[in-house]
Amino acid sequence: MKRTADIERITKETQIRAKLTIDGRGRYDISTGIRFLDHMLELFAKHGSFDLTLQATGDLDVDQHHTVEDIGIVLGQLFSKALGDRRGINRAGYFVLPMDETLAVVAVDLGGRPALVYKDLVKTRLVGDLTVELLEDFFGGFVNHAGANLHVKVMYGRSSHHKIEAVFKCFARAMRFATSRDKRLRDQLPSTKGLL
Repeated sequence: MKRTADIERITKETQIRAKLTIDGRGRYDISTGIRFLDHMLELFAKHGSFDLTLQATGDLDVDQHHTVEDIGIVLGQLFSKALGDRRGINRAGYFVLPMDETLAVVAVDLGGRPALVYKDLVKTRLVGDLTVELLEDFFGGFVNHAGANLHVKVMYGRSSHHKIEAVFKCFARAMRFATSRDKRLRDQLPSTKGLL
């Protein structure tokens, strides 16, 4: 059974239409109005083997905040909807990734409780056309709507581009493992509580 979800989120600030297939092939069609964010979401889809279509328009004439945060919210909603009751999934995953001189680590637990720890070590205001401080809001939106614990840490690095890219590649790989099914657990919730 394919694990897919469609979400349409329309507010006075943003209009977002998105579709996710968890068991995909890394195909994507993404347009957010923020080219560097497009690139990071493309990396996420490719490295997670998720099929992701996402079209967003927002009040970028105000600033990027509403668009970036709302895209994180929609991504969390997509995963929550596509995972259903979460039976048979690994639930948790982590990945450590070198990106040239940069090393990043991301760990995720899809156990139903939202929490975020985010440390990217980026000191610049912009990477490409993206306001970097908004990535914490993006991931905050994701965890609150996916029901996920997410810990993101760049250990070290020089290039701000590499730091953010390493984060998204790690996020993709950690999510790929956490959402993967384990045949031994196929009828079980991954919790001793019997509830996520």
